Amino acid sequence: QVQLVESGGGLVRTGGSLRLSCVISGRTFSSGYVGWFRQAPGKEREFVATLKYSGHQYYADSVKGRFAVSRDSAKTTVYLQMNDLKPEDTAVYYCAAGTTIIMSTMTKASAYNTWGQGTQVTVSS
Repeated sequence: QVQLVESGGGLVRTGGSLRLSCVISGRTFSSGYVGWFRQAPGKEREFVATLKYSGHQYYADSVKGRFAVSRDSAKTTVYLQMNDLKPEDTAVYYCAAGTTIIMSTMTKASAYNTWGQGTQVTVSS
């Protein structure tokens, strides 16, 4: 059974950086996508970034140029490096995995079938 565990969240000032980790257990990241989503209080869960097993990356416009998704060589951990953080980045961040995702659905939360528990990121102004 595949499990995802996020870590690395915290409180940071505007302009600061954080690196989130998503540890994958039960399989290696050798197929499908691992994505990052976030949900702020009172808002719907939104797409942040995704990484295809082949290395292709895709970002939401709101984070493009500031966030970067990557993985380790063992393919058991996916990272989200977040730079130049803004108060509007405050949210619970989730990683999610899906093995049957196609490119047209890679930004849709419903396309991912395994989710982590989330990690809180708070950016103070």
